[in-house]
Amino acid sequence: MMLPDWKIRKEILIEPFSEESLQPAGYDLRVGTEAYMNGEVVNVKDAGGLTIPPKTYALVLTLERIKLPDDVMGDMKLRSSLAREGVIGSFAWVDPGWDGNLTLALFNASNEPVRLDYGERFVQIAFIRLEGPAKNPYRGNYQGSKHLVLSKRKKRFG
Repeated sequence: MMLPDWKIRKEILIEPFSEESLQPAGYDLRVGTEAYMNGEVVNVKDAGGLTIPPKTYALVLTLERIKLPDDVMGDMKLRSSLAREGVIGSFAWVDPGWDGNLTLALFNASNEPVRLDYGERFVQIAFIRLEGPAKNPYRGNYQGSKHLVLSKRKKRFG
């Protein structure tokens, strides 16, 4: 079962919360202060935004911290206006028990630059209630993230 707007407001911790971002069956996450592009961390707020060049990959931190109870998971989708501009997003499930800001992967597949402003809504998260609480809620490597986090996967060669 997906949570409607009034249950999202009541049951999901979202900081900072924006009424404009609350949708009937989800919440629009906003561009946070940090991004990673072309091997460099960018302070999006200080730079006045982030421009993703054509055929370029970027990691973008959400402005919001999300804290999920042990019986709710999140499913994220790119906002359609960005998809119409050629942006592709790759997002994992947000597991029950997650607590932190999210680092999300975007790719500008178009031939034109795409600009994201600090605080702009770019991804919608829907919250899905499980049949019961997870026996092993998320407690992984990325738990508690407050800043942009690159992959913590061990790289294997040969």
